Amino acid sequence: MDDDRPDVLLTGLLFYDLVLTGLGKPPTPGEEIWTRGMGCGPGGIANLAVAASRFGLRTSLATVFGDDFYGAYCRDVLGGQEGVDLSLSRTADHWPTPVTVSVAYGDDRALLTHGQEPPYSQDVLMGDPPDARAALVHIEARPREWLAKAAANGTHIYADVGWDPTQEWSTALLDQLSLCHAFLPNETEAMAYTRTDSALAALGTLCELVPVAVVTRGGDGALAVDQITGEYAEVPALDTHVLDATGAGDVFGASFVAASLGGWPLAERLRFAVLAAGLSVRHHGGALAAPGWHGVERWWRSQTDPELRRAYGFLADRIPADPGPAVHHAPVTPPSPHTPSVRAPRQGGTDPSHPSARRTGTTGVTRGPFS
Repeated sequence: MDDDRPDVLLTGLLFYDLVLTGLGKPPTPGEEIWTRGMGCGPGGIANLAVAASRFGLRTSLATVFGDDFYGAYCRDVLGGQEGVDLSLSRTADHWPTPVTVSVAYGDDRALLTHGQEPPYSQDVLMGDPPDARAALVHIEARPREWLAKAAANGTHIYADVGWDPTQEWSTALLDQLSLCHAFLPNETEAMAYTRTDSALAALGTLCELVPVAVVTRGGDGALAVDQITGEYAEVPALDTHVLDATGAGDVFGASFVAASLGGWPLAERLRFAVLAAGLSVRHHGGALAAPGWHGVERWWRSQTDPELRRAYGFLADRIPADPGPAVHHAPVTPPSPHTPSVRAPRQGGTDPSHPSARRTGTTGVTRGPFS
């Protein structure tokens, strides 16, 4: 019998992102700076939803859309263009969709956000969550009731965590890992929560708390342990040009889940996530930077570096025979010279690994006080 459950279940706060790139220098108070590029599109929880859907996963999203232009636009992109199931989502009357301006400079960026607390909580949106193969979640100090229900249904919970502005790094938060199948913090978060002084030591502590532990290390790549299979893996970051790193950590997480649901060996899962995150930072950030199978296939076909060909040789057997049409990237001013202005429509249905892509409150899932 076919398994018609959602592959991935998601909930969280959605944003409309406006990304400015190409600053000549950091902005200072009282100064106007003209940027060379601008992109826009859905962000926040949409980063994970689009990244997962573009790898062919049946993706169900529970979020709140405002009854404004930004909410309507994001709903159309997610449901119509990207094929994300929005049956658990709601449109709220007289509530503005949160808007973020991301100012990218060098290998990092600053975020300015306007928003209000949504009228529906994650637990209200989810209710009794549907059975799903996996859920990607952001754990916080206050546990969400729906997580325990999803775990009881047999859903594998893949969790990340954000920067603690109090810098108390309460170890009580790690109690929630008892519900989780995998935990994917960056090394700063991992060391802080485990009270250790290295990524490897943090991994050693975390792998005693959760079956699959991953620690992302920015420019040093990522390392992981799978206690179920007995595997350990460590991979380097992808050397790539960074246009904007917004949401790269979310691409890493969604890609790791996609590979995990495929039953890949740990080293392949980790390399695949590093690659997808690295490809995403070449485009204006947010949800529409996710490469999908088309982007991965295009990179693999054009790759001539012998070392990378060896390291990523597994892709020859993993990339689908039909990787799908070119994905839609964020509307950009000026238009990117590397992507056509008209693309085939996407069919509906159904990194922290990079030095600039650390989940410290700057990727879509973790930012904002209302997620």
